Amino acid sequence: MIAHLKNIFTDAGNVTQFTGRFFKEVFKRPFEIKELFRQCYNIGYKSVPLVTITGFIMGLVLTLQSRPTLVEFGAESWLPGMVALSLIREIAPVITALICAGKIASGIGAELGSMKVTEQIDAMEVSGINPYKYLVATRILAATLMIPVLVVFADGVGIIGGYVGMNIHSDVSMYRYFSQVFASLEFLDIIPATVKTFFFGFFIGMIGCYKGYTAANGTESVGKAANSAVVAASLTIFIVDMLAVQITDLFF
Repeated sequence: MIAHLKNIFTDAGNVTQFTGRFFKEVFKRPFEIKELFRQCYNIGYKSVPLVTITGFIMGLVLTLQSRPTLVEFGAESWLPGMVALSLIREIAPVITALICAGKIASGIGAELGSMKVTEQIDAMEVSGINPYKYLVATRILAATLMIPVLVVFADGVGIIGGYVGMNIHSDVSMYRYFSQVFASLEFLDIIPATVKTFFFGFFIGMIGCYKGYTAANGTESVGKAANSAVVAASLTIFIVDMLAVQITDLFF
């Protein structure tokens, strides 16, 4: 029991030190701008097809599942606003972040883990290159910047999916649908939901990098790093979302 608690506190200290090093390195010259853009491309652009499919299905399924209940109470006209609010406030940010945690955190963990196992990181240090700044800081910053963009994109695609879902059982013009959507939205619905996605992206990148960068020797540790990165990132997303909801209710 004592040894288990000791390992927990040791891991917590290592993660804190690893995170503190990011804030120290990210503002130091030279800036790895080229590598940052490359990681933004890998994390952001290459995730667009998956996010598009996920967002469209979220909007479509939410509309189809909610419509019978609203029709029963004669409130079908509320459907566009309800779908938009549900997607933007909670469903799209969390589901998109979980999808990205599975794709991005595991990819980063496996990539850095394999570089650690094959001693490429050690070779960079010997060559006078700062591997943390080049490999870790750029990936964390790229994930922090790209996850909110992907979530906003998923919001838009999900609302379009809701429009398609409404027109399966009824005939609603696009102008009327989007008028009801925008009439139901306020800035206070959008801003808190967008702000928390920056934290989602930060923790996805941080956990993926930490698990890969600190992987043990041996090829078996690469798979463990990727798997544990997904589990830890997904759990952290739920915790951050819970805290964000409490703070939003408290101040807004």
